[in-house]
Amino acid sequence: MQAMTAAAFNRRRLFAHAAMAAGAGAATHFVPDAVKKCFAEENRRPFQFNYAICNETFGDRPFERVCEFSAGLGYQGVEIAPFTIAELVTDIPTSRRTEMRKQAEKAGLQIVGLHWLLAKTKGFHLTTADADVRRNTAKYLCELARFCADLGGKVLVFGSPQQRNLEQGMSREEGMKHAAEVLQAAMPTLEKTGVTLAVEPLAPAETNFITTAAEGAALIEAVDSPHCRLILDCKAMSSEGKEDGEAAPFAWIPELIRKYRKWLVHFHANDPNLLGPGFGRLDFVPIMRGLREIEYRGWVSVEVFDYSPGPERLARESIEYLRKCASKAEA
Repeated sequence: MQAMTAAAFNRRRLFAHAAMAAGAGAATHFVPDAVKKCFAEENRRPFQFNYAICNETFGDRPFERVCEFSAGLGYQGVEIAPFTIAELVTDIPTSRRTEMRKQAEKAGLQIVGLHWLLAKTKGFHLTTADADVRRNTAKYLCELARFCADLGGKVLVFGSPQQRNLEQGMSREEGMKHAAEVLQAAMPTLEKTGVTLAVEPLAPAETNFITTAAEGAALIEAVDSPHCRLILDCKAMSSEGKEDGEAAPFAWIPELIRKYRKWLVHFHANDPNLLGPGFGRLDFVPIMRGLREIEYRGWVSVEVFDYSPGPERLARESIEYLRKCASKAEA
């Protein structure tokens, strides 16, 4: 049975109540009461985190095996890096898309979305001065949205630092204008497919464009669509503040979560040392507490960059640690 997020659960219950009221020939004033009842029941449901893991963690292992192993550890979702499937998503046939979705569902997982959107591609760039490249980039984002929707996913994480870097001599303002233009052009397709693009702030060591949550929020406001939102990544957020000898390491990360709750739609759990949560000195108890406080209902997705401990250990110990921290955060 396919895993269902709280948001999906809520929508299904809402539609069911509305349909029942309409089908019974009820007066129009009854439908809002049913909707209110649906939300009241949803609000009483215990808060819980939804955990996912990024598929590239497992290298070239078959996708079906990745799903089975991840589900066995307690993950509810899997996040896909398109380059692990094909160089371009336009090369992935409908049959393969259907197969992947069925494999995930059979294991009890939901494909939550895509990340590393432009990795290992050529000819795409978010901020370039070349108008033709920007148009092609917008078109490819539309293809990514369709691919994501075919898999049952709901979010496109736009990281891809090399494909967004400001060209030499380009101002931040010009880059922001170009980026907003590209994303705005893709929004009608994202809205049609029900997919949301999540702008990902990255550390200055990785890119020179959108290196803080504030800059991510500024781009989101420029795009001005409910289908353009924010992802926060622990490794990236670790670069936003300075250590205080009297404070806990990276104490500013929970504050960023609270401050940018309005835009937050997705969350990457990792350590500044490039490993998974619990493999470094970043304390996730305050982080999970911050997510609880804002009643974050999206995915907490494990994304690592150093695979040296091995995928099995990374996957197992990361979710075990996150669960322990979530339990402590609840206390």
